[in-house]
Amino acid sequence: MSALKLYDTATRTVADFKPLKSGEVSIYVCGATVQAAPHIGHIRSGVNFDILRRWLSASGFAVTFIRNVTDIDDKILQKAQAEKMPWWALAMKYERAFADAYRALNVAPPTYEPRATGHITQMVDLMKILIDNGAAYAPGNGDVYLEVRKLKRYLTLSNQKLDDLQSAGDAEDKFKRDPRDFALWKASKPGEPSWPTPWGAGRPGWHLECSAMAHAYLGDAFDIHGGGIDLIFPHHENEIAQSEAAGQKFAKLWMHNAWVTTSGEKMSKSLGNSLQVMEVLKRVRGIELRWYLGSAHYRSMLEFSFEALDESATAFRRIENFLLRAREFLGSAPDKKIAPEFAGVMNDDLSVPQGLALISDWLRAGNSALTSGNKSEIAQFGANIRGALDILGCDPFDQAFASDAGKNLDKAIDNLIALLVEQREAARARKDFSAADAIRDRIASMGIVIEDTPTGTRWSIN
Repeated sequence: MSALKLYDTATRTVADFKPLKSGEVSIYVCGATVQAAPHIGHIRSGVNFDILRRWLSASGFAVTFIRNVTDIDDKILQKAQAEKMPWWALAMKYERAFADAYRALNVAPPTYEPRATGHITQMVDLMKILIDNGAAYAPGNGDVYLEVRKLKRYLTLSNQKLDDLQSAGDAEDKFKRDPRDFALWKASKPGEPSWPTPWGAGRPGWHLECSAMAHAYLGDAFDIHGGGIDLIFPHHENEIAQSEAAGQKFAKLWMHNAWVTTSGEKMSKSLGNSLQVMEVLKRVRGIELRWYLGSAHYRSMLEFSFEALDESATAFRRIENFLLRAREFLGSAPDKKIAPEFAGVMNDDLSVPQGLALISDWLRAGNSALTSGNKSEIAQFGANIRGALDILGCDPFDQAFASDAGKNLDKAIDNLIALLVEQREAARARKDFSAADAIRDRIASMGIVIEDTPTGTRWSIN
C-alpha cells in the first residue's frame, strides 16, 4: 500500500505524512462558535475531517481527535442580547444544535470536546508565560496583547507582510504598541461575563482559547491542526504566533477545507445565503446530505444548489438500492473491504472524487452481477462499495442512519395507504362498490382502519 500523503497549508506541498509518534496521530480541529444554528458550510468541515479521521483509523493509527467549542465570543454576547437570553444559555442552545447536526450526518464525536470557558486557567497560565518572556504586555486597562513585531516569525500560513496588515480591530488601538498587536485578553465591560486575572477581570480573546486548549489536550507538539480556509488568517496565524512565542512547537501539519459557496460566494450568515442543516434535512436524508458534502475534494470549493443536491441524492440511492438487493440475494449484507485501489486514492491527499469514480465502476459491475446471478461478484463488489462507504461515513447499514431508514419507511407506508385510499375513492366515484369494498377489506386485513367522514376518508392503525 502507498504511503499517506497530505497537503500542508504551511509548505503548500503534498508530502508523505509521518506522525510525531509511530502508530499514533493527534489532531486539533477548530469547532463551532456557538452563536447560531449550523449551516451546511459549518458541517462540511465536520464531514471532511471525519473522513480524515476514519481513514487514519482504518490505516491502523490510534487517533486522538480534539474539536473545541467556542462558547464565549463577541458574536455570542451580541446574539444573546438580541435574543434576550443569558449568553451561556444561548451558547448551550446552539452547541446542542451543532451536536444534533453532527449526529444526523454521522460525524463521530471527538475524543474530547473542550469548551473555552472550561479552560480559563490554562489561558491565564499561557499569558503569564508570554508576558514573562516579553512577547506580550498588559497596558494597565485590563487588556493583554501579543506584540507581533517581537515575533521571530509570523504570517507563515498566509504569507502576508506585517506592514501590509490593517489594525487587528479587536480592541482600541490607543492601548496598543502597534495596531496589529492582537488581544489575548479583553477587559470586562458592564453586563459582560468576566474571569479574574493578575491583569484585571475580563474574558479571553478568540485566538488564545484554541492555543490553550490544544496544549492542554495534545501537549507542546501535535500532528495536525485543521479548520476552514477562512481561519488561516487571522485565527490560525495568531495561534501559531502565541504558541511559538510561549516555546511550544505546536502543529506539525496544517489542513484546511474549502467553503461551500452559493453563486461563487462563501456561504455565511452575514451574507444571508446560508442554509441551516436541519432545513436541508427536510429535503434529503442525513446520509444523502453527508454524501453530497463529502463528494468534492476537501480543498475544492463546493458550489451548492438544490438541483445538485437532488442529483447527488438520487445517485446515492442507486448505490443504496444495489446494496439492498445484494443483501436480499446473499441472505445478509455484503462484508466491508478496503480495496487496494480505493486505499491508493485515499492515500493521495484524500482524493474522494476518485474514490467515487471507483464506487461508480463497482456499482455498474455489481448490477451486472445481479442480473447474471453471479453470487461471488455480487459479494465482491458489494464488499468494495461498503468498505469505501464506511470510510466516507455513508454506509446505509450503519446504525447511525437507522432513524433515517425508519422515517423513509414511515413515509413509504403513508404513501402506499394514501394510494389505496385514492383507488377506493375512485371506485366509489364510478359506483364500482364491489371493487371499493374489496380494497377496503384488503386495507383492513393489514390492520388499517378506514373511516369515511364528511370531510373525507381517514385511516388509522388498529
